[in-house]
Amino acid sequence: MKIYLASPFFNDNEIANIHRAVEILKAKGHEVFVPMEHDVENRESLTNAEWAEEIFKIDKGGIDDCDAVVLLYGGMYSDSGTAWECGYAYASGKKVIVCCYNIEQTNLMIVNGCHAFLNGIDELSYYDFDKMPVVRNAGEQK
Repeated sequence: MKIYLASPFFNDNEIANIHRAVEILKAKGHEVFVPMEHDVENRESLTNAEWAEEIFKIDKGGIDDCDAVVLLYGGMYSDSGTAWECGYAYASGKKVIVCCYNIEQTNLMIVNGCHAFLNGIDELSYYDFDKMPVVRNAGEQK
């Protein structure tokens, strides 16, 4: 299965979370598209706006080409780009599997827009991507 991994990658903790999720997903035999691993050729010759447009196209194409999206979600407030990826995937009919590592307070739009809501990244090890069961969040939604 082709999986798009949606997550912020702006600090060491976020990058470590991505590496852990990729490790689990690849061990389960999935092909994983990781946005932080993709950049634009000749980046130095582009303006910021040109570079940003190309990155947008690459990432959107990754979502278009995937079978499912795994979203690494930090709780109530998340990265705006990651939230966009989640919404676009949902609107495109992709199944979104949310791995939340702050389950105390979650956003109702993320919770109700996902197919499965897992309590942490390690739960990816146990999730059945063949059957794709629906898993709901029991925490408070705002």
